[in-house]
Formats: sequence, C-alpha cells, structure tokens
Amino acid sequence: MFYNVAGSVCVVLAFLGLFLPLLPTTPFLLLAALCFSRGSARLHKWLLEHPTMGPIIRDWNERRVIQPRVKRVATLSVIVLVGGPLVFGNFHRVLQILSVLVGVIVIVMIHRQPSRRTLENRK
Repeated sequence: MFYNVAGSVCVVLAFLGLFLPLLPTTPFLLLAALCFSRGSARLHKWLLEHPTMGPIIRDWNERRVIQPRVKRVATLSVIVLVGGPLVFGNFHRVLQILSVLVGVIVIVMIHRQPSRRTLENRK
C-alpha cells in the first residue's frame, strides 16, 4: 500500500514537473516505476506501457539514455517556463538570476546524459 501511494504521488509530481521548471519530471517517473514495481504489478505495467511515459522509463532502465526528442522537449520547456516569467513578470533581480541559473543547470544535466543516437554512433 505504501509503495502504491508513493508511486502515485511521484506520478503527480512528475506531471507537475511538466509545468514547473524547478520540479524534475523524469526522476519522479523513474521513482514511480520503482515504487509500482514493488507495490502493484498492474500499476507498474500501466506506467511502462503508457504511450508517453513508458518509452522514457524503458530507455532509462534498459540503456540509461534519454532520447534526443525528449531532450529537445525538456530544453524547450525549461526555456519557456523560466523565460516567460522573466520577460513578462516583474521579479527581483536575485530571483531572475537564480531562475536562469537553475534553468541552465537543468539543461546542462539533461544534455550530459547520453542519447540513443550517441550510443548508436559509438558502435
């Protein structure tokens, strides 16, 4: 029961991470998959077979890669979600700098992970 609740919370946090730049999506999806694998075979299967979330989790579990398309979408999301409020909002300079710094760090971390294309080129 605990693992199912924890997995469900992680799925909700992953969904929120699509819209909030400081909340990462993929780590919460991976944690949800781990929780569901221990708590519910049905929920674990649902997550792995989900058309959007399943391939991301399977790629990471099987090859430790992030697809180039996922990297592009994640990068664009960070730019829009960090840049939009900076352009249209009136925030203190420190918050602006911190937002840009966190956005850059997230983008760098995403692009430092190997992609399927990178691994195929090495063979």
